[in-house]
Amino acid sequence: MTNFTPEDLLLYLYKETSQQQNVEIEKALAKDWTLREKLSVLKASMQRLDKLTVSPRTEVVLNVLNYAKAAEKV
Repeated sequence: MTNFTPEDLLLYLYKETSQQQNVEIEKALAKDWTLREKLSVLKASMQRLDKLTVSPRTEVVLNVLNYAKAAEKV
């Protein structure tokens, strides 16, 4: 049985694995409860990240705009 890393599981969650890799991971998940637990933790983290809304501070936006304005003059 192949040992899967958290990176492999992330690729699986984001559907970035090949069909063969999917089959291998799903077989391993059916047999290994610790792997299922790791996948569960990653899924929960993924869902929490999807709910986050982050926007830059006003100061940062103004710095970028000022930099662009100064670069335009040169």
